[in-house]
Formats: sequence, C-alpha cells, structure tokens
Amino acid sequence: MELGKIIAINLNELRTERNLTLGQLSKISGISKAMLSDIEKGNSNPTINTLWKIANGLNVPYTRLMEGIEKEATVIRKSEPTVQTGETDHYRIYCYFTNTPVRNFELFYVELDAHSSNATIGHSEKAQEYIYVIQGALVLQTEMGNHLLNAGDALVFDSSIGHTYINDQDTLLTFIVINYYPN
Repeated sequence: MELGKIIAINLNELRTERNLTLGQLSKISGISKAMLSDIEKGNSNPTINTLWKIANGLNVPYTRLMEGIEKEATVIRKSEPTVQTGETDHYRIYCYFTNTPVRNFELFYVELDAHSSNATIGHSEKAQEYIYVIQGALVLQTEMGNHLLNAGDALVFDSSIGHTYINDQDTLLTFIVINYYPN
C-alpha cells in the first residue's frame, strides 16, 4: 500500500480514537483543517514537518502515522523505503523501521545535499535523537548550541527542542537517525 494511503488510515484511526474533529486536530497541531482533510482522504503527500506537527498534536511518535502491519522478521531492501522530503528536495529521509507497540524507536537513513539545511520542529516530550554520520560533515544546530559531526561520529540529544541539520560541505551528507521514545 502506498505511504499516503497508510498515513490517511492511521490519521483517521488516531483522530477517531481521541474523538477529535478535524477542527480540533487543526487547533492542536497547527495544520489547517483543509490540509488535514486532504491527508485523511489520501489526497496529499504531507511534508516531514507537517507529519511532525500532527504527531506532536496527537502526542504519538512520528512514525505512528506510517505504521503498517509488520511480520515477525522483516528485511528491508535499500530500494524499498519511500522517500520523504522536507520543505525542499534537498533533504530526504527514508524510514526503515517505524515505532510500534513493541518498538519505541524509529530508524531513518537521511540525505542532505551540499550547501543546504533542514529545520525540524521539536519532537514529542522526552524524545531523544541518536545520529550517526556515514558520509560528510553534519552541523547540528539547536538552541543549546552547534555540534559538528564528521563521518563515524555519533551524538544523542533531547529532540523535543527544534533543531536544524546543516551541510556546509561540497558533498552529499548521509547519516542515520534513531528517534527514541522512552516509556
């Protein structure tokens, strides 16, 4: 099933479970009622920040909106994850593992083009983000300061605060992100 349809089903399920109208969800997420309606109908390909705002409004992990049925053992080939982009196509994420009732983390492979950046709103309260740089140099900018990570470096931080990924190099930056949601 395509990602837009999965998001539509999960969004409707989550909104219905909480007895929320589209108007109420719009107020708590900051996303317009019309856009939420389009997403719930499967007529929209929401951006990463839009999904974060909805997830934060519903107080669920980001990938809860993308959950599908998972087998006992899952192999994910490089060609399988659907690409999601930020506000521009310079930032691309590929979700390999979503948060599930038995897994309280999400795993993403991320690409950031040369001389570009992507700002991300804060994730849910107490969330932690683990980053491992595969190729290039990442500047992670938060209100707590900047962190420079080179290939092979890793970092964990409180991702409930807004943060920006910056690639000021001449080459593609690739890294792994794990979003962890403590119980």
